[in-house]
Amino acid sequence: MSRATILTANSYRRMPWKNGGGETVEIAISPEGAALSEFDWRISMATVATDGPFSIFPGIDRTLSILDGEGMSLAIDGRAPLLLTQESAPLAFPADVAVSAALKSGPITDLNVMTRRGGLWHRVERVVVDGEVTFGGAAGTLLVFCHRGTLNLTWADGQASLGEGDTLLLQDAAGISLEMDGQALCYLITMDAA
Repeated sequence: MSRATILTANSYRRMPWKNGGGETVEIAISPEGAALSEFDWRISMATVATDGPFSIFPGIDRTLSILDGEGMSLAIDGRAPLLLTQESAPLAFPADVAVSAALKSGPITDLNVMTRRGGLWHRVERVVVDGEVTFGGAAGTLLVFCHRGTLNLTWADGQASLGEGDTLLLQDAAGISLEMDGQALCYLITMDAA
């Protein structure tokens, strides 16, 4: 049986970046209350207001999505810069290589998904819901982050409603089919043992 938790936008934890260069809004972390050096997975949002380096997280894989703003270019591990915008697919890369960010035009807000390499894998999908959408075959852990709009969610043993900025955390979700109804831009995050 799955275990559902609704995380509301006003319950998220604010904290400084690991490198002190800005502020992070932590949506969820596992285990709960884990230090930045000890988490198995972490979902957060950050506002980037200046160009500069990303924090290094040894042994972590990361996926980044642009939520608000004009976008930023990322130079990852010495490669040519890649422009990431709100329309871009979520970008996966190692969190323990040198990454430098250059803003396109003003501050941005991003969504960060991080998992410990070797123990977990994750995938992030950007989904526009306009009416009804069904998502099948969830992994062990599924999060639905409602960035804009509202969503009604139904699955075999539960249901939930999300407002703007809210998140559904569904654990023991393997094989679950999730029905989403509403008008929303959301991010589906699936995680499981590697």
